[in-house]
Parts: sequence; structure tokens; C-alpha cells
Amino acid sequence: MSNDAEQLSRRATLTTRAALASVAAALFLLLLKAYAAWATGSVAMLGSLADTGLDLIASLVTLFGVRVAAMPADREHRFGHGKAEALAALAQVVLISISAIGIGWRAVERLLGGAHTANADYGIAVSVIAILVTLALVAYQRAVIRSTGSVAIRTDNVHYQSDLFLNLSVIAALALDQYAGVPGADAAFGIGIALWLLWGAWQASSHALDQLMDREWPEDKRMRFLAIACSRPEAKGIHDLRTRSSGAHDFAQFHIHIDPMMTVQAAHDVVEAIEADLEREFPGCEVLIHLDPEGHVDHPGSALHETDETKEAIPE
Repeated sequence: MSNDAEQLSRRATLTTRAALASVAAALFLLLLKAYAAWATGSVAMLGSLADTGLDLIASLVTLFGVRVAAMPADREHRFGHGKAEALAALAQVVLISISAIGIGWRAVERLLGGAHTANADYGIAVSVIAILVTLALVAYQRAVIRSTGSVAIRTDNVHYQSDLFLNLSVIAALALDQYAGVPGADAAFGIGIALWLLWGAWQASSHALDQLMDREWPEDKRMRFLAIACSRPEAKGIHDLRTRSSGAHDFAQFHIHIDPMMTVQAAHDVVEAIEADLEREFPGCEVLIHLDPEGHVDHPGSALHETDETKEAIPE
């Protein structure tokens, strides 16, 4: 098995395990919170229950997404299936937003109706357990993200981080409502939880949208790429660098100027050497290099016509 294939296989294994861990955690917490919501009548706990139910659905979507994204390229998908992760992430964002709107609506109803909670000790105990389970899951997900860069697992991680604050809010709401006698505390925290979830959904959507819209790499990554691509003395200049990411896969293409008197074999060897240099720094990145004779200017009618905006200077 090639090195790239081994990396893809390892990545698929790690992301699948992380997704399965999310499913297991969500299912366990769903059962606990269903009892706590019934026992306490708390809208904050009800919101936490609804969020966990959608966590389970979102985790199943993530599991499906990372499994599809791990599939190798085929005749119908020559660039692979990496964008399945971004689609799974967006599906999670939609579910998170629906959950937040439902929680906020219920909280406003409870605030206007003046309802009270009961059996705070049950709700607090369940929330503490939920915090411990979520902390363990978030730590594991972060380790997987560091190894794989998975956008679907990153979005799942953002959601579970918000669950930590959500469960702390439930504890505060129950304590203030029953022990401190603060009227409306439970409903007010429910509204706060809904707003927090909406903000988290907005932030989580950015990574997925970047991949679906083929956004360029960050500037520091582009400059590192350029520095390596231009390091060979045969490279007389580079322009029209275009980059994008799809799941864990990076893609880059550019035009490179070389001596017009160089033979085809020599030019081929230069390209092979540059690709080897780039592979060491950007393993697994698919690179497409177009050769131009030094001094060549692209046809003005071409989509790749060189302009001041697209020309890339060789770093000093």
C-alpha cells in the first residue's frame, strides 16, 4: 500500500471512530436527559434534551459523511469524495439552528406563563454526568482533528463544546429557580442557550462553506507553498497559483516559467523535482503544473491570462 493510501486509510479509521463515539455519547445522554426533563419540568433541561436528540441525528450524519469522504476517487468523482464532509457539516448546522429556534420558542412560552421547575437535584445530577461525558468526547475529537483536519468532526466538536456551556446553564437555571427562588431564571437561561446555539451554528458553517466554495488556502500556507515551488534555480517565475481543499485533500495548480531552450526531458525532470519537494512539505496534495517558456504571456482572451492580481512573485 502506498504512503498516500496508508494516510487515507488511517484518516478514515480515526474519523469513523470519532463519529461513532459521538453517536454513542449522544444516545447515552439522550436517555438520561429524557428522564431528567420529565422529572424536573425544566425548559432549560427540555432544551438540553432537544439539543441532545439533534446531537444524535447530527452525529449519524457526520458518520455517514466521513465514511463517504473516505471513499477513493472513481470515474464519476475524479477529485474524490472529500466534500461529503462539508455537506455533513452543513446538515449539522441546519439541525443545530432548528434546535435553537425550538428551545427559544419554548423558553419564551415558559417565561410568559410563569411556570416553575421541580426536582432540581435530578436535573443537576444528570447535567454533571453529561458534562463529564462531553469533556471526554471533546478531548478525543480534538485529538482526531489534529491528526486528520476533518471539517465534519470539527463542526461536531464545536457543537459539543457548546453542550458544555449548555449543561452548566441548566445547572445554574435549576439552582436559581428552586434554591434561590429567582422567578423566570429557568426560562431566561433557556433563551440564552438558544442564542448560544445559533451563534455556534453560524461559526461552524464557515469551514464547510469555505470548502464547498473552493476558497483559497490561508495566505501563510500559500506563501510556504510558493517558497518551495520557486526554490529550484530552473524555476524562473510562477503565476496563476490556484488552491483549494476538499475534506482532507489539498489541490494546487500553477504555471511555471522555465528556460525556453530546455529539452522536454529536462523540463519534465524539473517538474518532477518540484513535485517531490512539495510532497515532502504538503503530503497528499495533488499538484498540477503547467510549463511556460520564460517571457511567455498568456493570451488576453484566456481565463488564465496573467494580470497584476494573479501574478505570484518568487519570494526573496
